[in-house]
Amino acid sequence: MSKKKKDYQSLAEEVIELLGGEENIDNVIHCVTRLRFYLKDDAGPETEKIKALNGVMGVVEAGGQYQVVVGPAVDDIYREVMARLPENEDQPMDDEGVSSKPEHKTFWGIMGHNFNKFIGVITGSVMPIINILAAAGIIKGLLAVLTSADIISDSGTAYLILNAMADAVFYFLPVLVGFNAAKRLNGNPLLTAVIGGVIIHPTILEAANSESSIFTLSSFDFPFMAYTYSIFPMILAAWMVKVLENWLKRWVSAYIQAIFIPIAVIGVVSTVTLIVTGPVLVGFSSLLANGLEAMLSLNAPVFGAVINAFYQLLVVFGLHWGIIPVYVNDFATLGYSYLSAMVSATIVGQAGAALGVAVKTKKADIKELGYAGAFSAFFGITEPAIYGINLRFRRPFICASIASAVGGLLTGLLGVNMWSIIGSIIGLPSFIDPEHGITANFWYAILVTAVTLFLAFGLTYIWGYNDNMEMAGKRKKPENPAKKNFSK
Repeated sequence: MSKKKKDYQSLAEEVIELLGGEENIDNVIHCVTRLRFYLKDDAGPETEKIKALNGVMGVVEAGGQYQVVVGPAVDDIYREVMARLPENEDQPMDDEGVSSKPEHKTFWGIMGHNFNKFIGVITGSVMPIINILAAAGIIKGLLAVLTSADIISDSGTAYLILNAMADAVFYFLPVLVGFNAAKRLNGNPLLTAVIGGVIIHPTILEAANSESSIFTLSSFDFPFMAYTYSIFPMILAAWMVKVLENWLKRWVSAYIQAIFIPIAVIGVVSTVTLIVTGPVLVGFSSLLANGLEAMLSLNAPVFGAVINAFYQLLVVFGLHWGIIPVYVNDFATLGYSYLSAMVSATIVGQAGAALGVAVKTKKADIKELGYAGAFSAFFGITEPAIYGINLRFRRPFICASIASAVGGLLTGLLGVNMWSIIGSIIGLPSFIDPEHGITANFWYAILVTAVTLFLAFGLTYIWGYNDNMEMAGKRKKPENPAKKNFSK
């Protein structure tokens, strides 16, 4: 057994023990760098001891989650945690009632708890496929370059195969989102995935493309809709599958449940989704994406500067994950996201600040942390830079935020667009137009990236760091914004 695997096993065991044991864990999911626990008793964890563990970068409590930041090894550590939590991935988030905890006794406490659960379902449905969406977007960008450079033909076999690789995750997005949503809701993932298959079936898509109607009631048409690239209809479908299946199990004889329940669930949920909830939620998705685009068009430079100045602060509190479904909805509905293009600059800003510390310091341990944080941020993951260097010296984090605000301003000023969800240096192919290949947009993106990087580096090198500064301990436990607001 490798040393790393032993370390991950040991860390998983220690984290579970310090959280109050497996009996205190309702559910656990993970994002790119964090283990996100839903706990039965929020007072159970020994936070300071968890922060002190080797391999833990920090702890955040926000959005109803207890988040343990462990960095890029999160997937391996998550597997070790899951191996020690029997059937945990199929447990419900919280089915004991929102009033079971003291903070949920007030009206606002109940509303806040339910809102956190709602956001948790959306996030849990999307987060597991973020990396795949990012990879597919990069393949699309590279495919556009290869085609525009006449390296491959858009009518050739190579193009056909590569295009299928890039499009598959978007085409089957309803199936993937539905499967994840059902797991998150403790529903039936396979049955929900079948509903996803129904609404993206080629015959349904053909009817939608020909603008056919399912039926007409008086003067109102119920049209077929194209559900590829859609998110929200399948999250609601996953909930309907769970509710209907559980209800039928109470009333249908056990002798015929195995056959009758799937027939009834597929028939009812598919019909309701195609006729009612699907068209409504597709309309909502378009409204959300177009509304955001309209807001950006009012004053994109100012909007970019403001959101970028504070975005990494959201990362510190673990609240940025609530914005990710907005990006995905942009890409699913419009095929691109100006908001994602703006936020990409904040990743580069954190990289530049960490790099500035690494270059300036003469301390070997700080230099190693700085280079590691910068390298990780170049690949789209900012937590090692934030928790390892920038936030612990404070000034580098401020320098990164200032540079990021400038990057957001430039992004809005130049109208930089993005066609995939991954940012930073590794995400530069995301700025390649999949239809027209390399355009001015790509070179503008490189300009914004360079300005943000060098500004963050320069500010940090000149003002943000010196070897006389003392590194703060691991970040103190932040106050949960949800609890603060809902307790009033």
